[in-house]
Amino acid sequence: MKKIRVLIIEDEAPARELIKYMLKEHTDIEVAGECADGFCGAREIKEKHPDLIFLDIQMPKLTGFELLEVLDEKPEVIFTTAFDQYAIRAFELNAVDYLLKPFSKERFDDALSKAVNRIGKVTEEPAKIEKLVTAATEAEGYLTRIVFRKGAGIKIIPLNLISYLAAEDDYVMIYYSEGKALKPKTMKYYEDHLPPSLFMRVHRSYMVNIEHITRLEPYSKDNYVAVLKSGEKIPVSRTGYKMLREKLSF
Repeated sequence: MKKIRVLIIEDEAPARELIKYMLKEHTDIEVAGECADGFCGAREIKEKHPDLIFLDIQMPKLTGFELLEVLDEKPEVIFTTAFDQYAIRAFELNAVDYLLKPFSKERFDDALSKAVNRIGKVTEEPAKIEKLVTAATEAEGYLTRIVFRKGAGIKIIPLNLISYLAAEDDYVMIYYSEGKALKPKTMKYYEDHLPPSLFMRVHRSYMVNIEHITRLEPYSKDNYVAVLKSGEKIPVSRTGYKMLREKLSF
């Protein structure tokens, strides 16, 4: 019988040792590796193709949620987290289990059993990870940065470096100081999750970082453009123009 390959991604060494200890009696489980941060986790998942990951949420460099966003292949996930119960309820809605620290052996075995039963089944909902990330973001509040995969690496973009966002069908293109990146999100998602003190939806298809706007110019009778520090011009609707005038005192 093929063993289930497990990867442990947890920044605290005692927590990693505890998980390995609790897995010892499960002879159908093979620990394929362990990582102390999300960057290592992304690399190891790509190289070792685990069936299941134990994933901490609050880690240095890359959080557990950010790691899930940039994965090309998505194994089953059991969270190991110190998040409060309010956030945990959001996770429960998305059929991904969790271990709230400190957890018992009984709770560990129960979570492991649920994950093992799902591995290899073709009836899994493809969008469960995306739903999880959305629910988790709502629990955490506004985004503070945007993460995406670039080639073989992972890029973390602080919000102040993002100049604007443009809708492209079911995706959003993020324009930032060094280039652009396509994300499988909607404009509504970013409208809800980017801080309104910094970003404003000025058009059906555009959001702009208001700190990057240098001036507003008329484009037609009822439309305008926002001229950015980069020299780019972003369409602004009549409603967007009114909101910008009020926000920026132009």
